[in-house]
Order: sequence, then C-alpha cells, then structure tokens
Amino acid sequence: MLLKRSTYRLDILGMIVVLVFIALISRLGYLQVAQGKFYEDLADGNRIRLIPIMAPRGIFYDRNGVALVSNRPGFAVSLLPITGPVPDEVIHKLSEILNMSVVDIQNKLKQNSGNFEPIRIKTDIGPDIVTKIEERRSELPGVVIEIQPIRNYINNELGAHIFGYVSEINDVELEQGKANGYKSADIIGKFGLEKVYDRELRGIDGGGQVEVDVTGRPVQVLGKKEPVPGSNMVLTIDYRIQKAAEAAIDEQLTYLQTKTEFTKAKAAVAIAMNPKNGEILAMVSRPAFNPNLFSRGISLKEWKEINENPNHPMDNKAISGEYPPGSTFKIITGAAALELGKVTPEEKILDTGKHWIIPKGNAMGEALGWIDFKQALAKSDNVYFYEMGNRLGIDNLERYARMFGLGAVTGINLPGESDGLVANRRYKEKVYGEDWYLSETFDAAIGQGFQLATPLQMLQIISQVANGGHRFKPHLVSKILAPDGNVVKTFEPEEVGQVQLSERTLSLIRQSLREVAAEGGTASEAFGDFPVPIAGKTGTAENSHGDDHGWFVAYAPYDDPRIAVVVIVEQGGFGASSAVPIAKKIMEAAFNINQTATEAPKIYRTRVAL
Repeated sequence: MLLKRSTYRLDILGMIVVLVFIALISRLGYLQVAQGKFYEDLADGNRIRLIPIMAPRGIFYDRNGVALVSNRPGFAVSLLPITGPVPDEVIHKLSEILNMSVVDIQNKLKQNSGNFEPIRIKTDIGPDIVTKIEERRSELPGVVIEIQPIRNYINNELGAHIFGYVSEINDVELEQGKANGYKSADIIGKFGLEKVYDRELRGIDGGGQVEVDVTGRPVQVLGKKEPVPGSNMVLTIDYRIQKAAEAAIDEQLTYLQTKTEFTKAKAAVAIAMNPKNGEILAMVSRPAFNPNLFSRGISLKEWKEINENPNHPMDNKAISGEYPPGSTFKIITGAAALELGKVTPEEKILDTGKHWIIPKGNAMGEALGWIDFKQALAKSDNVYFYEMGNRLGIDNLERYARMFGLGAVTGINLPGESDGLVANRRYKEKVYGEDWYLSETFDAAIGQGFQLATPLQMLQIISQVANGGHRFKPHLVSKILAPDGNVVKTFEPEEVGQVQLSERTLSLIRQSLREVAAEGGTASEAFGDFPVPIAGKTGTAENSHGDDHGWFVAYAPYDDPRIAVVVIVEQGGFGASSAVPIAKKIMEAAFNINQTATEAPKIYRTRVAL
C-alpha cells in the first residue's frame, strides 16, 4: 500500500515536470515564432538608430545672382535614449557643458519621448563644446554630435526685414504644421520671406540608419538617404541699391542725432521699386536686427535688447508703419482738384500766409502771394491746398485717395502689412460719434489729421504718377529655382488697379513734381544739378509724440521712369533736410553715379538695367 502511494506521487510529480517543460517550450516557441519580430525590433532599437539629416534651406540671390542668404555647416548636440530614460546624471553634466538649464533639457526630452531618434538639445555649438563632449564621452552615454546646415545671413542686418529669420518650431506651430510633415525640433521660417516661402525653402530631410554602441556613439552606417535641398529664390532686390540705402539711412540717422537738434531721429524707412512692374529693388527699415542671432539660438540677453528697444527693431516699418503722409498727399489732392475741374492749371490763388476761412497757414508763417498749381505743388504751399480741400470736400478727397490705393494693403508677399487710414466721415462718426468739420477737411487735404499711410502705399502713389496710372502689386521674388537650377516658378507683374486720370492731369502733376527738384523747389539743393532728371515731392508730417517726420517720394528718370523711391525719417524734421539726402544716395547707386560725376549723358547710358 505504501509502495503504491509513493509510485502515485512520483507519477504526479512527473506529470507536473512534463507540464512545466511543455509550458516552457510553448512559451519559448511563442516568443521565438509569434513574438520574434517584435523583440528583434526592440533589440535593434537599442542598437540601431535613425539619425535624421537636415536638408539645407534654399539660397536667396539678388536679381544679379549675388548670394544674400545661404547655409554653413554647424554642430548640434543631441541625446539618444539608449535603453530607457536619459539618466539625471547625464542631463546635469550636459547642462553644465552647454550652459543650459536642466529644466530646458528635460522639456525637450519630454516633447520628443517615445521614439528612437536623436533629440536635438542645442544647435550651432562651437568647437570648444564639441571638444568638451568628446573628452567626457564615457560619462555622457547617448550624447551625440550631429553636423547640420545653419542658416547664414551673409551680410548680417542687411535685408533683415525682407528675409526674416528661422528658428526651432514651437508647440503651436508644430500642432498646426503636422499635416504638412512638420516635426518636433524642425527649423522653420518665422518672419519675412523665410516664413512666406518656408515650404519651398525647407527641402526634404534625409537620414542615416546607424549602429550605435552602449554610449550612443555611432559605430557603423547601415544605410543612408541623402537630403534634398530646398528651392532657391531669385529676388527682385538689387544688392548694390539695398546696400547703399542701408548705409545712407545709418549715416543720416547718426548725423541727425549728433549734429542737429533732431536727437530722437532713430528710425527710418527707404524703399525703391521699379514703377513699371512692381519689383522691389531695395527695402530698409531701421532699426533692424541680426537674423543670425536666431539661427544659432538667441540668448535671453540678446532677445531682451531687441524686445525692449522702444523703436521696435522687429517691425518692418516699410509695410507696417502708419504715418501721416504730410505734403506728399498733396499729389492726390491736386489730382482730384484738376480732374474734377475745381481748379485750372492757370488759375492763381492768393496766399497771404493763412487761409481766409479758417486761419490755417504755412510752415514758418511763409506767404507766397499769387500762385498757380505748378508753383503750389513745387513749393508745397499749404494755403493753396487748403483751398483745394475746401473746394473738393472730404468725400471727393476720400474717393481719390482710395482710387490711388490708400486704405488697403498693397498685397506684397510679406506678412504684417497694415492698411493705413483714409480720412472720412464714417470713421469719425463710428469712433468718436461726432460730425465732420471743415477744418478736418483742410487737415486731410495736406495729409494730416486722420490720414495715415504706410511708406509702401506712398511709393505706389508716386509710381502711379510715374507710369501713367497703373498700380502693380509690389513683389520681392522673381523666380523660384529647383536645386538643379531649373525654373520652378516665375512671378510676372500683376496689375491690381488703375487711377482714372486724364493724361492732361497726369502730365501737369509730373511737370510740377519735376519743379520740386529744379531750382527753387523744395528738393533743389540736393537734385538741382543731378545728372539724371528727378521728379519728386517732399513732405513734413506733424507728430503728436515728438518732432515732425520727414518724407520724400521721387522717381527717375523723369522722361522714362525706371525707379521710384520713398524715404521717411521718424522725428527727422523737414523732409527736404532729413529724407532727401538718403534718396539722393539711393539714386546715385541705382544710376551708377559717383559724387564727382559731371557728364549726365554718359552716366545715364551706362546705368544698370532696373
């Protein structure tokens, strides 16, 4: 009986052992056959990494093929999670080497958790940091150095508001851009043309399949996909004119601040455009910023200096600045009065220094006596144009201002454009709940009061006078080129409006503007002996926050306009003394004129095509 019981127990034990072996073998079979691929991938995840290779952004060229924005090689520090979360010890050591807070590193890791790709921690590090990391390689498992293209704004601040800048994508942009293939840590355009044409410029990233050791150091490349560079942009900008415009503004602002009473003159705008097709030849806004600061990762100190500057370096004042146009608006007032028959070219009006209905007068109390239209526009007489406002009324002034394009964006291919304000009854009634007064019509007729315009809008006005009334959409890009040089897209001139003025009216306005630059005109001191015939209009706009703003709009040559220019100097005083000198240097650059040149025909014929 006892023997049978022992045998029974052995049988049960044997069955248990057999069942255990069956379970182990089944589990082993399951893991090897059913789950084999899963664990193989998991093991490869610990051994093989996909290292993204960033595509170089497209290059910006000027109209003559001069490179203005390119790329340069740089180093980036990334972290590879090897077998799990990155140890705190590694994060703290990396924080010390990079001079970067632990919290910032941890936030980047959290944003990119759940994949085997390297997580970029800091871009464009110097060779000294690369050396420190390599020296402490054994202490920094998972830390890798990548080579990536860094955006290079070749001339630093030059053209900053045109190009904009690039920087790492933020959470909001990432959420909005996921559908278009944007990924965490992508470098994207944030401002200017970099933002507008980001998808064309960014290219297609490549990647490498790399075997890494236990420290995350790549030991073998298993496969590689080369990145596809972004498309290149041929701009309408002329580098020579852009450079001359920037230098002229900087020099003039320094002069005004140090040699005159206009010490607050710290901001200015200059734009040059071909009036025949809307191509922007130069665009300058001051103060500016250096886009390279953002490419390499701007510091808090650098950002604070920019952000707290009261003159707002990040604003492109050429398209977003709204100013009273001052006497440059008299072009519109004069055009409306002539076209509607409110005055004839021959009629003379008595300027006694003040208007006879409302005692508004000229600057400095000047009285010019009996003057006709050409004399009034050439000498920028306020009393004459007060009378034109009196005869026209605010509704006609509004209609012609809108006909010239004021009160609406120009449509330039840059973000952040303002539409200005055309003085009108409805606006005052809506905002202030008050009726319109004749004195406000007087102010509107000389570009004051409620009138506000951007520099680009005023450039369009002088361009329409120059080209016979055609309003073209301003644009900055001429062509988009594939990396192999083939043309992807060409931007043709686009006419977006027309000023309905008779040739007789346009001709008289042009003649009057020519007198501005001739002897006795408000710009004669600068352009009286200029070898290329200039037509233009000075302006001085009252500023309730400080000194007056100085304006100048012009085009040349007078008989075959190929360039139009607008300049405004904030708190620079009279346009003739603050804005005209800048415009002169822009014209000299455009027509290849040096300051000692004397032979107009020779210079005129050898100018660069605009």
